[in-house]
Amino acid sequence: MYEEIDFKKIIAVSNRHVSRLPYLAQVERIVSFHPRAFLLREKDLPEEAYLELAGKVQKICDRNQVPLILHFYPEAAKRLGLPSVHLPLWKFAEAGENSGLKTGVSVHSAEDVRRAEKLGASYLTAGHIFATDCKKGLAPRGLSFLKEICEQTELPVYGIGGIRLDAEQIRTVLEQGAAGVCIMSQMMRM
Repeated sequence: MYEEIDFKKIIAVSNRHVSRLPYLAQVERIVSFHPRAFLLREKDLPEEAYLELAGKVQKICDRNQVPLILHFYPEAAKRLGLPSVHLPLWKFAEAGENSGLKTGVSVHSAEDVRRAEKLGASYLTAGHIFATDCKKGLAPRGLSFLKEICEQTELPVYGIGGIRLDAEQIRTVLEQGAAGVCIMSQMMRM
């Protein structure tokens, strides 16, 4: 079913609220396809509950040799001995290079790219590219936006927002200069 998909170009993004299977079983299914990384993005959890869940997800990712990237909580990543975290730009500006972690940053404009680069970002996510239920009522920025972002930086850029497990759509995103894509809904429902 997914033979044409290059999962090494995908950062799988979690959302336990849309998981088809019980959450940890869904994580197991996702990482069995060996995506580039698994981004634990559970925005509604307080840090201690997030840390507890991250410990369980880390075991699954380690067993499948898939890198785990934590979201929003640099201290949780440090406590688990993980090298990476993904942050909104404002949070990265707060934490700065003091986090000591490889840091991905969400960007939504050329100005965001410049700020993220100055702060020492390791990679960027740019979006939202296509219409998505996660951003209902908010117009997508589109492929031309992604191409513009990719042309402005040497950092790897991952398109995010409304991207499906569809080889043709992923190819179209990569053609804009993106290093890969981030997929949430279809990964959580596969």
